[in-house]
Amino acid sequence: CGDTMKLCIKVSGGVIVDAKWQTRGCGSAIAASSVASELITGKSLNDCRQLTRTTIAESLGGLPQSKIHCSVLAADALRAAIGDYESKRIK
Repeated sequence: CGDTMKLCIKVSGGVIVDAKWQTRGCGSAIAASSVASELITGKSLNDCRQLTRTTIAESLGGLPQSKIHCSVLAADALRAAIGDYESKRIK
């Protein structure tokens, strides 16, 4: 669809203490990134790994079938941010 999402996380003691996002796309994509950042702030990395596209969509009050990809994009961005954090931490 062409939507893009960038999620940056700040982690302290294994907990996401801040999350910033930049999304280019439809309103549903913007809402999904916003709610995802709210859902992860203050949560452990382990808890955040469990966040699914379904949880994100439900937190938005549901999404039409044609917009489900927006919640998938948010969940993928979260996993990428956690992966990036962990890869830099190990080195």
